[in-house]
Order: sequence, then structure tokens, then C-alpha cells
Amino acid sequence: MVLSDTGQCVMRGSCGSKGWFGQQLPCPYDGPPIEVCKDLLVSVCGAEYAEGPACCTSAQLETLRNSLAQAELLISSCPACRNNFRSFFCSFTCSPQQHLFLNVTETQKSSSGETAVKSMDFFVGEQFASGFYDSCKSVQVGATNGYAMDLIGGGAQTYSEFLKFLGDEKDLGSPFQINFPSTTPPQITHLDPVPRNCADNGLTSRCTCIDCPTVCQVLPEVPIPGQEPTCSVGLLTCLSLALILVYSLAVASFLFGYVLQITIRRRREKRYERMALSADAASSTLSPRLHTRGLVGAISLSHDREESLGAPSTESRPLGRGASLLDPIGASQPRQYRLNTVLRRAFYRLGIWAASSPFLTFSLVFTAVGLLNLGWKKFDIETDPVRLWVAPDAESKLQKEFFDEHFGPFYRAQQIFITDAPNPYTENHSNASLISVNPGVLSYKHLDYWLDVEKDIRALRSHPHGYRLTDVCFKPAGPRGACVVQSIGAWFGNDFSDYDESTWADRVLQCARSPVDCLPDFQQPLGPQYVLGGIPESTQGTLPYLEAEALVVTYVISDSLDTVERSKAMEWEEALKDYLLDLNERISSEAGMQIAFSTGVSLEEEISKSSNTDLKIVVLSYLAMFFYVSLTLGNGIAGREEEGLVASLSQWAQTLPLFFRRRSIASSSVSVDSSTIPRIFPRLPRNLFVNSKFTLGLFGIGLVILSVSSSVGFFSLIGVKTTLIIAEVIPFLVLAVGVDNVFILVHELDRHNLLHGANASLALQGGSLPIVPRSPTQSHPSPFESTQDNSVDGGSLPLFLSPEERVARTLAKIGPSILLSTVTETVAFALGALVPMPAVRNFALYAAGSVLLNALLQVTVFVSALAIDLKRVESSRIDCFPCIRLPSRIALLDPPVGLGTVARFIRRHYAPFLLQSTVKGAVLFTFSGLFVLSVISIQHIELGLDQRLALPSDSYLNAYFDHVDAYLDVGPPVYFVSQQINVTQRAGQQELCGRFTTCDDFSIANLLEAERKRPEASFISQPTASWIDDFLKWLDPAMESCCRVRKADFSRFCSPTDSERLCQPCLYGQDPAWNITMVGLPEGEEFMRYLNRWLISPTNEDCPLAGKASFGTALALDQAGTSVIASHFRTSHTPLRSQADFIHSFEAAHRVADEISDNIGYKVFPYSLHYVFFDQYAHIVAITQEILGLGLAAVLVVTALFLGSWRTGTIVTGVVALTVLNVMGVMAVWGINLNAISLVNLVISLGIAVEFCAHVARAFMSAGSSLPADFPAGQKERDERMWAALVDVGPSVLSGITFTKLIGMSVLALTRSRLLEIYYFRMWVTLILSGALHGLVLLPVVLSIAGGPGFAQQELDEEWMSNAIRNDAEYGPILADDSSIASN
Repeated sequence: MVLSDTGQCVMRGSCGSKGWFGQQLPCPYDGPPIEVCKDLLVSVCGAEYAEGPACCTSAQLETLRNSLAQAELLISSCPACRNNFRSFFCSFTCSPQQHLFLNVTETQKSSSGETAVKSMDFFVGEQFASGFYDSCKSVQVGATNGYAMDLIGGGAQTYSEFLKFLGDEKDLGSPFQINFPSTTPPQITHLDPVPRNCADNGLTSRCTCIDCPTVCQVLPEVPIPGQEPTCSVGLLTCLSLALILVYSLAVASFLFGYVLQITIRRRREKRYERMALSADAASSTLSPRLHTRGLVGAISLSHDREESLGAPSTESRPLGRGASLLDPIGASQPRQYRLNTVLRRAFYRLGIWAASSPFLTFSLVFTAVGLLNLGWKKFDIETDPVRLWVAPDAESKLQKEFFDEHFGPFYRAQQIFITDAPNPYTENHSNASLISVNPGVLSYKHLDYWLDVEKDIRALRSHPHGYRLTDVCFKPAGPRGACVVQSIGAWFGNDFSDYDESTWADRVLQCARSPVDCLPDFQQPLGPQYVLGGIPESTQGTLPYLEAEALVVTYVISDSLDTVERSKAMEWEEALKDYLLDLNERISSEAGMQIAFSTGVSLEEEISKSSNTDLKIVVLSYLAMFFYVSLTLGNGIAGREEEGLVASLSQWAQTLPLFFRRRSIASSSVSVDSSTIPRIFPRLPRNLFVNSKFTLGLFGIGLVILSVSSSVGFFSLIGVKTTLIIAEVIPFLVLAVGVDNVFILVHELDRHNLLHGANASLALQGGSLPIVPRSPTQSHPSPFESTQDNSVDGGSLPLFLSPEERVARTLAKIGPSILLSTVTETVAFALGALVPMPAVRNFALYAAGSVLLNALLQVTVFVSALAIDLKRVESSRIDCFPCIRLPSRIALLDPPVGLGTVARFIRRHYAPFLLQSTVKGAVLFTFSGLFVLSVISIQHIELGLDQRLALPSDSYLNAYFDHVDAYLDVGPPVYFVSQQINVTQRAGQQELCGRFTTCDDFSIANLLEAERKRPEASFISQPTASWIDDFLKWLDPAMESCCRVRKADFSRFCSPTDSERLCQPCLYGQDPAWNITMVGLPEGEEFMRYLNRWLISPTNEDCPLAGKASFGTALALDQAGTSVIASHFRTSHTPLRSQADFIHSFEAAHRVADEISDNIGYKVFPYSLHYVFFDQYAHIVAITQEILGLGLAAVLVVTALFLGSWRTGTIVTGVVALTVLNVMGVMAVWGINLNAISLVNLVISLGIAVEFCAHVARAFMSAGSSLPADFPAGQKERDERMWAALVDVGPSVLSGITFTKLIGMSVLALTRSRLLEIYYFRMWVTLILSGALHGLVLLPVVLSIAGGPGFAQQELDEEWMSNAIRNDAEYGPILADDSSIASN
């Protein structure tokens, strides 16, 4: 500024204060400027005032210097702002041209009786006002993670608001009113010098990137998390579009080919008909329509294409199932697979031993099981979420441990939301619409009531030790400092008695607009976003704070690694929780408000609650499955129709009177119906009381429970903790897998009883051949030797076998199938243990152990139980009460009819229908469509697990989390931790700092500031608290009240109470002097000496840059205090309101940290409280791919090995993969997120899919064939084997898994728990239905088309085959002609 030699003042000097206490008021003065002390004037206002008079006195200059010094503590890092600030107030106070831009509008009498200025107009040009504001609006205050404008300008958003704040009369501001008119009178010339710009070159203007965004380096663009660019066409991704096009083309091609084939066939038939008319009658056999479709077998299948045209079949009737093994004219011998032979022999021997020595088996096996269950002594449940969901060596867990060890654990927040009580007529609104429903909460009555509540909380004492808030709260200023309590009460000094209904609202508005004027006890400004929630948006610039819908109160409690200190905090938190629960009951009636809250102990307590009523639903679900299994077991083979219990009682009532009449002796040669014989006790139905297998079913279920218990005992013994997921899921899984095996064993034994049981001879006409039972003590022939008697036709004589032999043969046939499914599932689950996530790893281990142990129990003790139960049935003993034996009947029972209801349906209707060519095509295209839809749907699966789902339905935390989403407008703090940087050297300092001109452009502070400017990508919203910048500024000699040393001894620091005459600034007089180029700043030992002092210097109004309160825990020094091990830079995330926000904030913070590490060459990592819980989502997709990929690989290897065919193994693996894929497709449709729980369920779906497929595939491969693999008619041979497999094991698979689990899931649908509904009911219903459809629909179709060649059973079970032939076991689709189909 160029000053004129002449001028005129408007004010000068001081004329007393407004009251007894307060700042001095200027005197009106309409006279020329007067000379003043030049040294003082130049030191305060600069060299432009070196010449000429001024309109201020020395006393005014002293006051101005002190005022400017207070402001420069906040803005000195930006020279442009600092110099514009000085220019503004020096011109106002001392300019000799005051008359050009100042005008006194009103005067007043001061306390000394003098006339003083009361109000004044200050005319400032727009150029200077705008430039002044722009140079200061971005200057940051690291200690508060805020801006200097919040403190010096009241958070002004425009230069007009900035000037108004500077001019308003207030205690901590101007002592009189200064107005800034927007229009200038003609006689006035506004003050409008060229302002300094923060981007100007030169030390007096240039600011750094942190305080001046225009000089920042432009960072390369990064994709916004969750919005990464993908290849898409409209609403479809390129992958989805490609799949739809390929699928559509395939369907169109198939239809075109099908129509073309029909057309060609019809033309060929017409040509044959024309040829038939011109040839002799013998040539009529050329017509394909007249060709007999022979049955699979060497005879029928020898007619093929051209060869079949010349020789019609001599067979008039097909032989049916198994004929290919009986055909003596077979083209080749049955294929053999040595592994099958070995396994069947081994299981036969095991079955003979277990059935012959059941109690020895029980003793040995249950002894081993008992030893395993001893591990329950070390049983422990893992409840710590960190150790549960995060791998021990996970990066986030290690980083959390590092942070807790070096900087202390994160604070424990106790948060309360206070809202107006809802109108009873709108009480039922959803939580999602809280903001739109709740009225404003601010009123005099509400505030008066709530501040009394806060007094109660401050006085609250815990039990039993009587801790108070002051004993456990976080005190940034030290043990004698104030607690950090973020509440609107702090704006009123925690005392509402000084306000009434006419003044409280003005106070709220004043503090909301200028938090610096309402500092709380802990001396950190409380912005409205911390204490008010649900503030309506406004288009007028100023927010309507008085219409806020919620009050937010946060008590910050110190946490500690010391268990004693932590127990203090937890004890007080328990007292606070109890108080708030009681308050919640009465606040609505007392004050018309309601609260939602959470304390430090709330979440863990609520999640761990065992009183949740949904436990009853889970138990009821298990009971339903138990009773279904017990009641339906053994119904696979239908018995003779017999009257029921009601009919028996009715018949008994009718015949009872005859019992007391005189009866004649009947001839023994006359057959008498025993049911009509009068008796004193009713005749009980055998099917209900004897043939029932209720006890056997309960025994099988008991083995399931015992296997789970033994698995828990074993893994507890070796130190693997269980989890709530394991307790809830493993029994479901093992029940699904184990019950299937039980059904198959029982149904196969029923089939052997039909062929070789006590009534087998009744199949012979007349029943004249004798039956000689074999003694259990006699040696048992091997089933792999011929069972035919040379004197009797084996095809006509069913051979009686002892119960032990029948049980052994059952296990010999079914054992390899059980082994296949068990090994496959065990290996697949065990591979899941490779996943580092403890919850998934422990589940995989427990699941593998439970499945394996259950299978071992089933092939040992359950086989023994089968033999015992079989003997009970044949001795007519009542189920559940074997001591009671029914009397023998007079006439022998009719033989069992054969297959049960489900099996008859599959044999007569389902299998023939499924294996038709057109149905196969429809199945393939339907499941291909499901595959396409699933892949499209999978792309929309979201990650995360809303913690509200894990809470009891009546938990008070549900309301709290709803209020967090609706009203909390601040995000969680985030720390960027640097390690191994030598901050004592200039290079290390420059890699950290951001407030000096020589700081690295990509230093930690600069990069964090640059990322803050793009919050949509970085999720960073607040300025960074940079300890090194504040520390180095603390050393600035211009900050006279900060770093001070003794004048007599520079090695001694001055305390805040030492006299100014004894002390001087630390770097005063140093050459080179302190400056923003960092030249002359301390290094080495000197740096550490000052740093240690800064860390213990109290942060107060005199020196807000001191580090004790703001950065006391931001650095970790070595024990000697000679080096910095690590330090952190604090900022905050944007408000996070969804699982996606939390996951993306984690991803963005790690991206930023990685970029910083790459730029400075040292390790930097981010830390926030929620990172350790969301670490799993950074890897869960890869983990899912890994565990499912390994599981499918295991399925492929094991199935191919046990089935003896890579082709069949590949088909089974593909169907299992499609099952899991469909489950994942439904997840996106049904709102099921991908997390650890759903990942566990996906692993389960893999295991259950194997169970659905393994038995069917092995039955298909074991049906046998005498055909070469490349025989032309091999398709019909595969159809026959598939039909046999469906009839054999289809009913057991359908009853054992599908119906059992659907019954259990139908009960689980009654649950009120969202977690059980979404992640158990929805997922389990999906995987059961998907598994059933793929295992019983798709797999049979694919195997019938492309399955591998089968292997014959190694024993010749001609008796079974002959009986099947006699019972018309034909297969419709491959009969010789339609007229020969016999109905059953």
C-alpha cells in the first residue's frame, strides 16, 4: 500500500471499556494522523508503515499485536492469509487514510465516562474482500481436523459471512459493532488493495497444498469404489449379453435341427413307401417304422441300422432290467473294476463281523467314541469377533495389534440419540423413514430435561467399586483435564439455568454457526454435525439448526490393554447401560422424548444373549426332522395291505362276544382266517407294531448327534475352538448327509429281505420246496461266489439267507457308495481348512470330522443295529418294546408286494418320463437357462453382513443402529500410520510434512490432502492432523507463548507459569532463522529434544499448537526417547451408512496407503476401528473361489477314482458345480449377501450336492453292461442303467435328504430372526431344492447321454434279477414294442 503524506483519521486511541471487564473501545477522532513508535508499528504492520504518521497509538498497537498473534497461531502456515489478515486490521486501526473507508455511525459512553465508538461502517472493496477470504478459507488446523475459518471466521462460506463474523460485537471478538455495507456513498472510497494470493510465488504469499488447493499436484484419476468401469451394453454386462446370445443361438439351432430331422425322416419314409409299392412284399421290412426295437442285450442290440434291415428280431417280449447280464449270447464279458471288487469284499467282511458280533462292535466303537468325547473338557466357544472372522496372520489384525501396542487402543464410545416421541398415529412407520417422520427435538422443555439427565450421568457411580465418569473418561489435557463429552449441553456450559425460553434458541444458533464461541470444557470446538442430527437441507445457505430431529450425545471413554483399567471402564458402562434402559422406559411419559443408545459393552452382550426365543424354533426344526426320519424309515418296501389299528380294534370288538360262547372243534385241515378268531386281547397290526423302524431311526439320529459330539471333542482336544455357526449348522449338515445313508441301507436291506428273507419261498408256486435256514455260527459264503444251488434252478428258487448274511450283503453293495460320498465330502470340507478365516476354517474341520465319524459309525454300529432290528422283526417283537412278542399267525404271511410308494412312482412314471428324448432335451435347455440366469445374477451379489441381523429381535441396539443410519453425520476416524521413517533428518521430515514449501509434493500430509479433495473416491472428509507440521510451527519464534527456553540457559525449557522476562522463544536469534523453507529447523538430537518437550506441553489458548492434548498419543518413541518408531496422521471418513460404504472405505484407505508407501518408499498403513471386521471382504471373493475350486477338484478326483470313469466323474463334478452356481444365483435375487456365513453355506451346498449325486452316479456305474463302450446301441444301454439307478437309490435320496431337510426348513420359516431367515432358511431351502433338481433331474439325463461304461456287480444276484422279471420289472422306453408293456 502506498500511503499519502496527508490524511485524516476517524478514530484513534482508547476511551475505556464497555464494562468493568472487557476490551478497550476506540475514541472517535476527526483529526490528522500522528507520529507513533515506528519500530513497533513496522513490527506489527510491516515495512509499508515505515514512513509517515498513523491513526493509532502505541497502546493500540500492543493490543493489535496480541490479537494478531492469537490469529496467527492458526493461520501462520499460509503467508498470503497471514499478510492479508494483518493488512486488513492494520488498515482499519492505523491507516492515515481512515476517512476514505471508515465512518463512525454511533457512539457510547464507556465505563470511564468517555465517548467511545459504538458502531462503525467499514467499506471494503469486493476485490480485496474476496481475495482475503479466498486466501484463508482453506487454511487448516491440524489439531482439530478442521479449518482456521471455523475459528477465525465462524465457518463462513462466503466473504460476506467472513466479514460479518469479524465485525460482530462479541466478548472474544470486536468490542464494538463493525458493519460492512454493500453499497458505498459518494464521499467514501472503499478499501480495495490487491490482495495476496496463496498461489503467488514468493515467501510472503506462497502457501502449501494443504492450505491452498490451487497449488496441489493433480493426482491421476482412480475408479470410485463400487463403480469400477466394466464392459457393458445398456443394462447388461458384456458377459451377460454374450451368454444370452449363445444360449439363444443354441436353442434356435436345436429347434432348427429338430425340425430338419423330422422333415428328413418324413421324406425318407415317403421314399420307402414308394419303394415298397414297386417291390415285392418281402422288401416291406425295409421301412424303419416296421423295425422292432429290441431290448438292450446282445441279441436285441445286434440289430443296428443297415444290419437290422435284413433280419427282424425273433424276440417277442423283452426280458427287462438286468437282461444284459443274463444273456448267454453276450458279445463280451462284463467289464470289471478291481477297486469295486476290493471294496465290496472289504465291506462284506465288515458287515459279517458287525452283524454277527453286534455287542462287541458296540463296545469297541463306543469306547473309542467315549475317548474322543473326553475332549469336551477343553471345549471353548470363540466369541471374539476379531479372532473369529480375521485370520491370525491377517494384515488388518496385525495392524490393529501394532496400533494398540504403540498408540493405545481406540476409545470406547457411548452414544445416545434423543428424538421427539413419535405420534401414536404414526408409530408404526419403518426405521428407514425416521428422518421424514420425526418432528424437531429442540425445545426449551426438552433441553432442560436432558441437561438434568446429563448431570445424573456425570454423577453416576458404578457397582461395586463406585467409579464415576471422571474416573474412566478420555481426558486429552491429562489426568486433571476435562472429559470429552460431545453434547449440546457443552454449548450451554452444561448449565441451563442461565437461559430461558426466549434466549436458548439464540444460543443454539450462535454456537451452531460459530462453534469457536462456545468451546466445551475440553477446549475443542463442537460443530453442529457432532451434536445435532437430521438437520433439514436448506437452499438459502444457512441450515435450520433449530429444526434438527435428533440430539447426539457421545461420551468418550478411555480404553486400555491393561485388563484392570478396561474392567473399570466396563463396570461404569454397565452402570450407564442400566441407567439408560431405565430412562428409556420413563422418558417418553416424563418429557415426550425417546432415546436410542449403545454402550461399550452393549454389542457383545446382545450378540451373546442366549435367551433369544428363536432357539425354540431351531430345536423344533430338529425335532421335526427327527420324527420324520424315525416314522418314515423302512417304508421303501411296501408290505401286504393290512388293516389298521382302528380296523383291528373294530374287528376285535365284534369277535370278542364269541370268545365266551361254546365253540366246536374245527378241523385242522380247514384253513381259518386268524383275524376272525375271537380273542380276549385285540390283534395288533404287525406293520404298525412290528415292521416299524422308529427305534432304528432314533438310533441313526443318535449316531448323527454322537458323531458331531465326537468331532467337537476331538477338535476341542487339539485346541480348535467352536463357533456359534458350527453349533447351528453342523448338525443340519450331518443330518442331511447321514440320514441319506441310513435310508439307503435300510431300503437295500428291505430288498434283500424280499429276495432272501423268511418269506422268500412263498414266491414259488405251491411253496413245496423246503427252506433250510443257515445258522449264524456257520461260516458265511462269499457273495462273490455263485449262490446258485446246482440241483435247483437259480432263476426260479430264491435262496434263504440268514439275517447276518443279508446285512453283510447290504453293506457290501451300499458300503462303496457311502465311502464314495463320505470321502468326497470329507476331502472337500477338509480343503476348506486351507482358508485362513478362523470361522470358515474351524467349520471345515468340524464338518469333515463329523461327516467322517458319522460314516464310520454307520458302517459299524448301525450295521449291528440293523441286524438286531432284523432279528426283532422276524421274531415278531414290538418296536420300541422288544420284550413284548406278538403271537405267531395261523397262516403264513403273504410275501411283500415289492417297492414302496415313492419307488413305484419313480419306476412307473418318473424314470420312464425323464429318459424320453424330448424330455432330455427340455431338461438340458432348462438347466442351461438356469446356468445363464445364475451367472447373470451372481454379478449382482453384494458383500457384507448387517450386524443388526445378528441381534435379538427385541434388542435395544436395533433402534440405535437405525438412528445411526438416519442421524449421524460424521464418519469414523481413520489413522495413517508411518513406520521406520527417520524423522530426525530433513529428508524424513519432508516425506511427512505438508505446511512448508520444501515438503515433498507427495508426502503423507500432501497426498492425504489431495485425496480429501475427492471424497467420493477416497472416503476422506476431514483435514489431516499432521503432527510434524504443528510441531515445527510450534518452534516458530513468532509464537512467543509456545516453545520457550531460559535466557540464561538455553538447555532449560520454560514452563507456562514462568515470567516472560526470564524466557525467550526457542529459536529466537538463530541463524538461519526459522522460515517456511525448513532451513534452520532442528535435526538430529536437537529435533528429538524439542519433540519430547512438545509432546508434554499443554495445549491451551495461549499455545493451541502444543502437542499434549492433540498429539500426545500420535507418536511412538523408543524407550530412551531418541527416535520415533512410528507416528500416525489422523483424519476422518465420510459418513458411512451401509455395508457397501464400510467395505469401500476400507478399500479406498488401503489404496491411498499403498500409493503413499510407493511414493515415499516406507511402509504406511491405514487403521480404523471397523477395518479389522471388514478385512474379510477384501479377500472373500478370492477365498470363495479358492475353497469352491479346491472342493470341486476334490470331487472330480475322488469320484473318478471310485467310479472308475473320468467321464462320469467329470459329469458329477459339473452337476455339483452347477448346483452351487444356482445357489449363488438365487443369493442375489433373495437379498443374501456374500460373507463368512453364506460362504459356509456354499461349502455345505457343495457337500449336499455331492450327496445327491454320488449315490445316483455309483448306482448308474454299478448297473453293469456286457456291451463294448463303442457299441452302436450304447445309448439305450445307458438309459437302462440310469433307470435302474433311479429306482434303486432315488427313493432313498429323495426321502433321506430332500424331504427331511424341507420339513426342518419349513419349521425354521417360523423364525423371527432375520439372520436365521436369510442365511439359514432362505439359503438352505435354495440349496436343498437346487441339489434335488440337479441330482435327480439333470444328473440322470446327462449320465444317460454321456455317462461312462458301467461295471457289473461282482456277485451274481440272479435271484434278485429273476424276481424282478417275474414282477414285470420292464422299462418302458426300451421295450420291444408298445403293445408288450405290462402294467404293474
